[in-house]
Amino acid sequence: MKEPGYRKPKPATGSKPGSAKFAAGRPSAGKPADAPAAPARKRGTAGQFTKAKPGKPLSIAAQKAIAGKLDRQQKSSDFGRRDADDRQRGLAQARRSSNTSRPLSEGRGGRDDGLGGEQVEGRQAVRELLLAGTRRTREIWIAEDIDPAPILEDIIELAEESRVIVKHVGRRQIENAARTDAPQGVIAFANSLQPVELDELAIREPGRPAPFLLALDGVTDPGNLGAVLRSAECAGVTGVILPKHRAVHITPTVAKTAAGAIEHLPMAMVGGLPNALRRLSELGVWSIGLDAAADISLHQLTGTDAPVVLVLGAEGAGLSRLVRERCDSVCSIPMAGRLDSLNVSVAGALACFEVARGRQRKSLE
Repeated sequence: MKEPGYRKPKPATGSKPGSAKFAAGRPSAGKPADAPAAPARKRGTAGQFTKAKPGKPLSIAAQKAIAGKLDRQQKSSDFGRRDADDRQRGLAQARRSSNTSRPLSEGRGGRDDGLGGEQVEGRQAVRELLLAGTRRTREIWIAEDIDPAPILEDIIELAEESRVIVKHVGRRQIENAARTDAPQGVIAFANSLQPVELDELAIREPGRPAPFLLALDGVTDPGNLGAVLRSAECAGVTGVILPKHRAVHITPTVAKTAAGAIEHLPMAMVGGLPNALRRLSELGVWSIGLDAAADISLHQLTGTDAPVVLVLGAEGAGLSRLVRERCDSVCSIPMAGRLDSLNVSVAGALACFEVARGRQRKSLE
């Protein structure tokens, strides 16, 4: 059977198949018919091609094998070049990204097991980051075209005192690096916030008020968490408890909304809030849950001058069943309007300041 596209050459006059003259007139695989024929090769015992015996032409199967091998080698070479080109393009893109976007927000060696908060945006939040000095700030970016302001002068001065690098970059670079809607032309990159042990939050230090803690049961909205932390710090909360799972931690949005409160609030991260409340009870901390279905009003609370933890539920769902059962008491916020619910950040602010009012009144007696 003839191979498609292959025409068997006619032997020269006076030659017979199998003669050297006949073999020389037969075109080799992959070359035009009028090109000089290369010495025929056959496969040796070691898998190599060796010279064929003079006068013996290659079979069609052998020619197809040689042509297939050459084709595979060519494709392999093309794929190798494409892979190398792809790798070079990837490296070039990575270099461009590292030059035009924010630096790595994690510390050396990648992200650690902290609470987050490596990227801080907003003037007030960055200023409080430098004022607190509780963690290392690696670098600060300030937009080149930003209007002068006293708070910006404070940031630059505090950065110089702390030997923090300040870079004046383009507005586009700030916008590309920002993770919030309004970074206000200032971004800081710092080490992550480190959690403290739960037992540390329950320790009553000499000469200081009793522990006033805040526990959050599955709050997932960064804006709500940031607002709650800001109100809690202003109300005198001494520590915060966050679940490890199914809850938001300290993102750039949380850091900006908290306006620096994260730098002054010790925070513990726990595997399960019910077990954490049980442990706090063993340490003498009274737990108060906030639930709209509770019969006791927030204004009727007593004994808030003792070590206490205020427990807030998630947006919409409120306190989970196990957390509610672990609370020593559950109270609600009196509602006089048509609506029967409050945003968790607003409810948390009201509850924190109500507890703070009770503690202040008791201290004045």
